[in-house]
Amino acid sequence: MHLFTGPVIKSLETALNGSAAKQKAISDNIANADTPHYKAKTVSFGKELETQLKAYRTNSRHIEFSGNRQGTVKVMDRSGGDMNHNGNNVDMDLEMSEMAKNQLYFQALTQRINGKFNSLQMVIKGGK
Repeated sequence: MHLFTGPVIKSLETALNGSAAKQKAISDNIANADTPHYKAKTVSFGKELETQLKAYRTNSRHIEFSGNRQGTVKVMDRSGGDMNHNGNNVDMDLEMSEMAKNQLYFQALTQRINGKFNSLQMVIKGGK
């Protein structure tokens, strides 16, 4: 029996990992705001996660999806943006707003996975 490897928990785990990677990229960008010629990083995982969720097999008789179910987190240089006087493209206002959005997203995911584990705990205890 796979209590902790169901599709919901796996998806939440993948989303939490993507959010953590995004937080690291934002932190790196803020730390390097004054570094000459530093290119701001961005993380893409939402589109990959959505694609994988659509391709999830709900029955063993369905055709196997050949993609990676773990979720792909892509860290890329942010294209565009204005260059600062020192040649980097870190926008502190953008970074701070992205950090706030990511923190809210992470908190929502954490609450959702806690709810899932609380439900499992209640079932294990027999509804008490």
